[in-house]
Amino acid sequence: MYKLLLCWRYLRTRWIALASVISVTLGVATMIVVNAVMAGFSHEMQTRIHGILSDIVFESHSLSGFQDPQWHMEEIRRAAGDSIAGMTPTVSVPAMLSFQVRGQWVTRQVMFIGIDEATHAAVSDFGRYLQHPENRRQLSFSLRDGGYDTTDSQAEGPGPSRPALGGAGWQHRRMRVERERIWQKRLEEQEGTAAGVNRAGPTRPIDAQVDAVLAATGGSAASADTPAPAEATPAESGAGDSTAPQNPFAAARPEQGRTMDPATEQFTGVVPGIGLASFRDSKGIDRFLVLPGDDVKITFPTAGTPPKAVSDTFTIVDFYESKMSEYDSNFVFVPIAALQRMRGMIEPETGIASVNSIQIKLADGAKLDEVRDRLRRAFPAELYAVSTWRDKQGPLLSAVDMEMAVLNILLFLIIAVAGFGILAIFFMIVVEKTRDIGILKSLGASAAGIANIFLGYGLFLGLVGAGAGLALGLAITWNLNRIRAAVEWWTGQTVFDPSIYYFFKIPTIINPITVIWIIIGAIGIAVAASVLPALRAARLHPVEALRHE
Repeated sequence: MYKLLLCWRYLRTRWIALASVISVTLGVATMIVVNAVMAGFSHEMQTRIHGILSDIVFESHSLSGFQDPQWHMEEIRRAAGDSIAGMTPTVSVPAMLSFQVRGQWVTRQVMFIGIDEATHAAVSDFGRYLQHPENRRQLSFSLRDGGYDTTDSQAEGPGPSRPALGGAGWQHRRMRVERERIWQKRLEEQEGTAAGVNRAGPTRPIDAQVDAVLAATGGSAASADTPAPAEATPAESGAGDSTAPQNPFAAARPEQGRTMDPATEQFTGVVPGIGLASFRDSKGIDRFLVLPGDDVKITFPTAGTPPKAVSDTFTIVDFYESKMSEYDSNFVFVPIAALQRMRGMIEPETGIASVNSIQIKLADGAKLDEVRDRLRRAFPAELYAVSTWRDKQGPLLSAVDMEMAVLNILLFLIIAVAGFGILAIFFMIVVEKTRDIGILKSLGASAAGIANIFLGYGLFLGLVGAGAGLALGLAITWNLNRIRAAVEWWTGQTVFDPSIYYFFKIPTIINPITVIWIIIGAIGIAVAASVLPALRAARLHPVEALRHE
């Protein structure tokens, strides 16, 4: 009993130990906060990676793919049994995306992905990342007549403003077509004037005509998000030739055999990543280079050997926003049937199509690696590659895990520094209390009892410091975004920029197991630091201790 009383008395009266308690507190709190933030970032990243990739990807080594996806899906289900919850075929091919902004061509390298709109959302979270509510419920590659989100639907609070999307869809397409027609008419009039062609009556200036069209359609000539009158999108046969005025409205689809009216008709719909079509300004407003309703040109290779480059015109119907810049600035989605036809992936005689991958969603409780291994045994590795979504992003996930491990080691050194402080303080106490130790031993205290006093003192310091650190760490983690907002208000500087991280608040996840290990580690260091002083005090002889005094 005397051991506990002495430990408690030293803890209350020895203010020098407060420095050690504060060191342990700050070390524990820092580790809890950092681990919670790192776990939150890792979880958000993995969620977004898994949002575009299904549980397992079954794919061909070649871009030409493999025939008869239905037969392959039946074989996959036969090999994996009840572990399969859903499957959908896809076609992926590298491509070049081109569109015009104020008369200048913008070209981006993209991954062109053909998906089945009826089944793709069932094996991934693709649908939740679209900008139109109806497309989030059921994807359609038909252009919508307005209704696109003007704020980020994924933001829990007020997200970045997107006023340009308010008029996207058929309204924007009709307005753009009318402006291009006026612009084309003006070009023709200028050509006629240069050739000496007489015109009857004066012509309204082109700017006045454009303003009249915008006023009639509810637009604004000063809108930063509405492209200025530009040369019309080139027809199929004239791709890339921007040296002469071209009339896209005279273009005819070979399969249609007639001239299409872009004001009432669209080309094959595509859903590009939002990073391909927009940027965020300094005020946090998303500015768009193209909108749903605009046409883009995509060039991609055929499935033949050797492959040939083909181009086609497509109409943007929505944007994909996973908030992973690697995806949002690289992926463009199109109906799989259209891509198979344009790439020549349909056998003319049989009508059987080819695909180069099958996305597989597993049933609840199915073991990811086990199903992958079963499929690898069922299909030859020379022809097919079977990977989990973690395998596809293995280097990135491994790098994040390594970063967390190294960061934990470095932060744990903070608590180790507190341990050295406890060691120095306890040695000072042993020297200062030599006479008291001698008296205790002369009264019958054993060497183990004296050692337990210092070990108990170290345990008390560890418990108090770890407990205070736990409370402080949890309080900071739970109020981290309020603290961030207060710091930004006080300093006037942005602490956490959503335009960089694409998160609207700092994500945090508190893992109870991690917190327990941090507490155990902090207490263990405090007790370990008191071992040497305890042994020295236990070895003191009572006569020598009193003679020293």
